[in-house]
Amino acid sequence: MTEYVLGIDTSAYTTSIALADLRTEEIKFNNRIILNVPIGQKGLRQQDAVFQHLKNFNTLYDQLTEDLKNIKIVSVSSKPRNVEESYMPVFTVGQNYGKAIAKTLNCDYIEYSHQENHIAASLIEQYKKHTSNILAIHISGGTTEFLDVRKANKGYETVLKGGSKDITFGQLIDRLGTFMGFPFPCGMHMENCMVKVNEFAKIKLPAISGGSYINISGMENYYKNLILADKYSRESIINSIFRYVADCIVHIINHIKENNYFDTIIIAGGVASNSIIRNAVFDKLKNDFNIIFPTKENSSDNAVGVSLLPIMDRWYNEDKTN
Repeated sequence: MTEYVLGIDTSAYTTSIALADLRTEEIKFNNRIILNVPIGQKGLRQQDAVFQHLKNFNTLYDQLTEDLKNIKIVSVSSKPRNVEESYMPVFTVGQNYGKAIAKTLNCDYIEYSHQENHIAASLIEQYKKHTSNILAIHISGGTTEFLDVRKANKGYETVLKGGSKDITFGQLIDRLGTFMGFPFPCGMHMENCMVKVNEFAKIKLPAISGGSYINISGMENYYKNLILADKYSRESIINSIFRYVADCIVHIINHIKENNYFDTIIIAGGVASNSIIRNAVFDKLKNDFNIIFPTKENSSDNAVGVSLLPIMDRWYNEDKTN
């Protein structure tokens, strides 16, 4: 009989549902709705995001055509990070819906972190090969973290090894994007505006200060001054911003590897879906590490990873007892 895992992720800007087949690991359903941010705003208040999740979840759940009686596990992202004090109100929407569905269907209910969801979504086809010696880089609107990752009996154990001390890469991109008039979140719109441009002015990239933890908030003023100076095209400035982020990623990795061993690097999160950043990081690290990028769709917030985590746990625990 067919059995499913229902994955639910209600993050800062996306409502996501996925359905995974417990036996074949095939994703039978995968859809999401990006929350609406009014033009001119640089984000959403948590209460506004929660309200949108409540509406969006019903829309997505109604799209499921599989027999819901075959759902055997409801798997939910319940908090941002895999640490005790981690909390955001938006994740309570997924929690509450998930608990109600699990009770109604009399099936298992499991919670993971949003960060574990991203890690799992990066390892969909390779999770049996990579269980340790992993550096996971989670870069998004709310997170810039470099994590030592290893598989655990439940989910993934993570230890923070580096990141930003102030704002995140996503915040830098969004603040500069809204300053240039792009809709929020800005990364995709900024990248799309460069599609028809083949050459960019060579803008000297700012120096990166710090080791495995860096400050990047000063770059907001640096690039705003470049924009106001009107010396370079908008496309050249955007290209420079993305190349700067890529250089920061490589800089932090080079410092972390001085005292830590890892052979595999995962780069996930909304910022990791950017082609310029992906290509620049890959070119600089491809000879030293196994670099794993999830698909662009699974780089951004999704429920695919959390729908597969119970399957990954089952394999790992069965493997250990053989």
